[in-house]
Amino acid sequence: MKQAQIQLSIDDLPSKWYNIIPDLPGGLPSPKEPGDGESRLQALGRRMIGECLKQEVSDARWIDIPEGVRELYIQAGRPRPLYRAYRLEQRLGLKKVRLYYKREDLSPTGSHKVNTALAQAYYAAKEGKTVLVTETGAGQWGTALAYAASLMGLSTVVFWVRAVYDWKLERRTLMEMYGAKVHASPSNQTSFGRKMLSGDANHPGSLGIAVSEGLEYVDGSADRVYCLGSVLNHVLIHQSIIGLEAIKQFEQVDDSPDLVVGCLGGGSNFGGIALPFIGEVLAGKRECEFLAAQSEAAPNLVKGEYRYDFGDTAGHTPLLMMYTLGHETVMHPIKSDGLRYHAAAPIISALRHSGHVRAVALPRDEVSVFTAAKMFLESEGWLIAGESAHAVRAAIDEAKAAEAKGEEKCILINISGHGFLDIAAYRDVLRLGS
Repeated sequence: MKQAQIQLSIDDLPSKWYNIIPDLPGGLPSPKEPGDGESRLQALGRRMIGECLKQEVSDARWIDIPEGVRELYIQAGRPRPLYRAYRLEQRLGLKKVRLYYKREDLSPTGSHKVNTALAQAYYAAKEGKTVLVTETGAGQWGTALAYAASLMGLSTVVFWVRAVYDWKLERRTLMEMYGAKVHASPSNQTSFGRKMLSGDANHPGSLGIAVSEGLEYVDGSADRVYCLGSVLNHVLIHQSIIGLEAIKQFEQVDDSPDLVVGCLGGGSNFGGIALPFIGEVLAGKRECEFLAAQSEAAPNLVKGEYRYDFGDTAGHTPLLMMYTLGHETVMHPIKSDGLRYHAAAPIISALRHSGHVRAVALPRDEVSVFTAAKMFLESEGWLIAGESAHAVRAAIDEAKAAEAKGEEKCILINISGHGFLDIAAYRDVLRLGS
């Protein structure tokens, strides 16, 4: 019988996260102050979790995962399986190309976001914080943080990009079931939100705006702390659990990826699957390529400039060296809104700049993307999120190209989330049920 599922035991759960910063060619450019107003670095010190900020600047290659976090990971279903996509290979007529996918959609809230949410909630509780504040785009991160907070006995306040808040009613309900208070962003809860609404009462919002609102909101009480779901170094460190598990799983079946594909908005799931493999490439232990699948709505790695920019629209964060479209750029809403962010994570940006990561931007109408997801559903049986569908589309295109050339290739895809709360997007994009 073919071994489609490659599973690890609980004893195989990694005990350390991987931090690629010490291994980056040329190092990682440091954050900068913008030169006006308050110190953004000092502001982060009072707004964010202390332990996470320590990890943000750590030069340790391996960072211990606290036993409390490992217990939370196990409760949340880690380790997660790796699958060989035999049926999708057959559907595509592949003879030379092997496809695998990592199942981050199997988390309690349906995405990889719980990997850092659980860590951040754990550290926040240790530091005596009682209210976690955050942004969310597609809603996966807000749901994950609300879930993690509920396990730790904490409250959550979520600023959700209005364009998605307005149509994802079921996901909003799920957040509220976990105890979260959810605000459409821009909102009337902050001065920056009110400023945005004064110019456009129906402003669709963006992740950058939601981050700005969350950071401002934290200043209202010492009990509050800000938790970020992507981009920053500590988030990518926590997400490395994905790739570390995958490396062990490939060893079990005596195979190895030639190409790792993940979708990318800010960079958390792509970094999670790719960085442990990139670390081995940098160390000369393996050969592998890495492809970030983006949307033309926010092609930061494809069309962005590599320069210092703010991580939020209002300019509350320090300046970070990133591939950016500009923090004030207006981006068209899409169904896969988790990809609609103006900049890529500094770590991913540095690797793109050094040539270790390449990127592709897929059409904004998302028809080809959701068509690929439908094919994945019909062949493999799993309904995936629109963001993950970008990775599947890009991987299918790469597989077809390799097959046409007669190249033998092993491709690994990260399935970052499920699509059970995104069915309306499938219906609208593919015009189903009409």
